[in-house]
Amino acid sequence: MSLPVRTSAPDTTASTATAGASTATSPSAAVSPASGPTPAELLDFVRRTATDTELVSSLPLDPEGRTWIRLDGPAGSEAWLIGWPPGTGTGWHDHGGSHGAFATAAGALKEDSLAARLPTEGWKTLELAEGVDRERKLTAGEGRAFGRHHVHEVRNESGAEHAISVHAYFPPLPLMRRYSRTGAVLRLEHVERPEEWQ
Repeated sequence: MSLPVRTSAPDTTASTATAGASTATSPSAAVSPASGPTPAELLDFVRRTATDTELVSSLPLDPEGRTWIRLDGPAGSEAWLIGWPPGTGTGWHDHGGSHGAFATAAGALKEDSLAARLPTEGWKTLELAEGVDRERKLTAGEGRAFGRHHVHEVRNESGAEHAISVHAYFPPLPLMRRYSRTGAVLRLEHVERPEEWQ
């Protein structure tokens, strides 16, 4: 049996990012405040929020880059409404140990992810084993939840139509690791901190 990844030396890369956000109110889910919302509860929240046509239509859309509004997530979670112009995407990233969910409110998004539990610290490059790649398309009304080791990239592959989605994370994102990928090699490029996107 082969391991899904092979690691290299630790990384001490600094971070860079662009951002801008405002806050809006959105539907809340009933969850236990002691433990925070589960991935399933976050998925319920993002699906319900994605059907809020007034909220979704309030997001300003930019033809050049993604736009976002910070939302009030359930039980201390972090949530975002994000607009995706045609041809834009996130690049490979993780969520710094937070679990979460996202749902498409308009248009369609493609997610590429890894079916492997990656170590969160102590490496700079990983060689991925065969068979760890997963792909899914999420159209309006569709969503997915994920655990704290999730690594993925999300894209709007449309040539003409914006996509809009709702995302939620718990605990609130402590950081996001950004990766580059060439074939089977995943390389840590930089680490973003919340102050860079809020």
